[in-house]
Amino acid sequence: MFNQRQSIPATAAISSASSFLPKVYGWMTAGLALTALAAMLTLSSQGLLNLIFGNKLIFYALILGQLGLVIALSAAINKISATTATLMFLLYSALNGVTFASIFLIYTSSSIASTFLVASGTFGAVSLYGYVTKRDLTGWGSFLFMGLIGIIIASLVNIFLQSEMINWAISYIGVFVFVGLTAYDTQKIKQIGAAGFGDAESQKKAAIIGALRLYLDFINLFLMLLRIMGNRR
Repeated sequence: MFNQRQSIPATAAISSASSFLPKVYGWMTAGLALTALAAMLTLSSQGLLNLIFGNKLIFYALILGQLGLVIALSAAINKISATTATLMFLLYSALNGVTFASIFLIYTSSSIASTFLVASGTFGAVSLYGYVTKRDLTGWGSFLFMGLIGIIIASLVNIFLQSEMINWAISYIGVFVFVGLTAYDTQKIKQIGAAGFGDAESQKKAAIIGALRLYLDFINLFLMLLRIMGNRR
């Protein structure tokens, strides 16, 4: 999608590859920091907590809004400017933080912190593997996508069944799926960077999309681990 290799010299493509990954991880980190800040601000306001979590309509509207932003950003990335893409990503990160405040109401702070450290270490190790491995991970894509769809369907069904067994199965399978997606997405992002870009605008949009993918991988890995490791209040 962002492959401009044939339109730029090989030296430019190499230079682009060396600078692209730091941009992706930088924007991902910025998104996570904004999510944490939004969660803390939400937790500090009892009125805001009551408004969001005391009204299911508002809570689900926020969830749908986040989903809509991800879909819109991914679908319209070639039509919108890099600035618009950046603002959409940051808005999504902030909204995610608002709803993320709920985990602090369910789990103890110590278990959230320890799970975050485990998720960070796991994500870092697997992302490094995806970056350095010579193995082609393309074949993982369809398998992981099917696993992701299965998790979504099972989660929706379990809203009505409320089965603890299904919940545990979703959590453990989810860890494997998002670990795999982290390695897969990292390798794909590396390949995009190595292909090069025709201009800085294309590179920045690609960095935002790459950051969004890794952000989603990390957030979902963290949530799956929290369901396994977290201690409820």
